[in-house]
Amino acid sequence: MSALTPPTDMPTPTTDKITQAAMETIYLCKFRVSMDGEWLCLRELDDISLTPDPEPTHEDPNYLMANERMNLMNMAKLSIKGLIESALNLGRTLDSDYAPLQQFFVVMEHCLKHGLKAKKTFLGQNKSFWGPLELVEKLVPEAAEITASVKDLPGLKTPVGRGRAWLRLALMQKKLSEYMKALINKKELLSEFYEPNALMMEEEGAIIAGLLVGLNVIDANFCMKGEDLDSQVGVIDFSMYLKDGSSSKGSEGDGQITAILDQKNYVEELNRHLNATVNNLQTKVDALEKSNTKLTEELAVANNRIITLQEEMERVKEESSYILESNRKAPKQDRTAEGQALSEARKHLKEETQLRLDVEKELEMQISMRQEMELAMKMLEKDVCEKQDALVSLRQQLDDLRALKHELAFKLQSSDLGVKQKSELNSRLEEKTNQMAATIKQLEQSEKDLVKQAKTLNSAANKLIPKHH
Repeated sequence: MSALTPPTDMPTPTTDKITQAAMETIYLCKFRVSMDGEWLCLRELDDISLTPDPEPTHEDPNYLMANERMNLMNMAKLSIKGLIESALNLGRTLDSDYAPLQQFFVVMEHCLKHGLKAKKTFLGQNKSFWGPLELVEKLVPEAAEITASVKDLPGLKTPVGRGRAWLRLALMQKKLSEYMKALINKKELLSEFYEPNALMMEEEGAIIAGLLVGLNVIDANFCMKGEDLDSQVGVIDFSMYLKDGSSSKGSEGDGQITAILDQKNYVEELNRHLNATVNNLQTKVDALEKSNTKLTEELAVANNRIITLQEEMERVKEESSYILESNRKAPKQDRTAEGQALSEARKHLKEETQLRLDVEKELEMQISMRQEMELAMKMLEKDVCEKQDALVSLRQQLDDLRALKHELAFKLQSSDLGVKQKSELNSRLEEKTNQMAATIKQLEQSEKDLVKQAKTLNSAANKLIPKHH
């Protein structure tokens, strides 16, 4: 970053401030960050002068802030997507040393710092995103626990360190998206800390909060006591997101096979879960059928008992009417004994009536329980049907994935066979080349021998010619 700053002989305080501000925001204004598929593209804008011009510039600050918000949102998308994919491929709990996770926290820190209002203190102006994060415990009571934990950590001395610790604890709690949504929805509270065109006050903040929901599938574990969060330097590493053409083309087939195998494993796991759910529902249905049969038997017994009580009631009525008729006809001395018998009969009738009412209440309760059990059985049958339909569709998808896997395996086998044939052809060509090289060497050697013989013959001829003369 220092290479971008032009040298000056005697920097003034104004020059130092402008240079520092430019160095802090060069990653936002120097380039336009955009999405090319699932990779990062940096398109260079006009050069930014780090020294003040003699004439004031008329650049629109709203345009710069909008550009910064768009850049941060795209960076957040790439960081969250890369973190989720790498964590799922890794298949274990993440810790603070994991590079994609570190970059995610750096991007989140820049998002929370964007457009912060500077608060004046006795040490100067201070910009910290810890203030907005403290508001979350007022909006979501569950956040009070992590806020208290951050305040109790002994190694944190600055608001920036507390804010970084809060982000890590919220991610461990899998509530980061919920807390950010609750905070963004209270713009009247955020206006105390942010400028009107800051990321947290605009639509980009809500988009980032929605993207954070995907991080709930990640398991992370951080040790806050030994980590120095106060003095960390938050620098975005763009190299993690820049596209490498050669490696991407080479690994495209492997990536497809890996994705298909992951989908196959997911479908098989989901199939096992659905089978277990269907078995549990079937067990519940069997238990309900048994209880329904038992209730039906109890209902039949209760009906028989009611019929018996009704018959006894009729008999008691007949006996009471007979006693009344006999009392009318009997002499007075017998009426006293018959009156006692009548009172006992009435008492017995009252007891039988009360017993009948109790039985009727119990019968009504049994009927209502039976209706509830029938309704529950219908709902369970409906749920079982839906689960079976989903199971059929998932099995169909699994068959399709298996067919695709076999097709890819066949293509891979055919490509391996082609490579093997080419390697054999190459070895044959090398063997022929070696043979030709050996033949050429023999020809060269024979040529040398012939030259030597020719020279010998010439010398012999030259010797013979003077003798003839």
